[in-house]
Amino acid sequence: MCLGVPGKIIATEDGFMRMGTVDFDGSRVQVCLAYVPEAEPGDYVLVHAGFALTQLDEEEAAKTLEILRELGEASGSPPPDHG
Repeated sequence: MCLGVPGKIIATEDGFMRMGTVDFDGSRVQVCLAYVPEAEPGDYVLVHAGFALTQLDEEEAAKTLEILRELGEASGSPPPDHG
């Protein structure tokens, strides 16, 4: 099963490949933004394996994070890895 986790773009940098710093509830990770070229700081993206796959609005990101938290609590597992 593949799991994408929403995060908020904090900063972007253009280079060989467009990259960004994405905040996952306090943890910041470098993420490839090549698949979401229009995404800017302040936007939410769905990240899997270090790649932002699509943009989300803030409400959709919050709903997804809540579902992931509930699944983690129900299974007794820690929240999913962010990247």
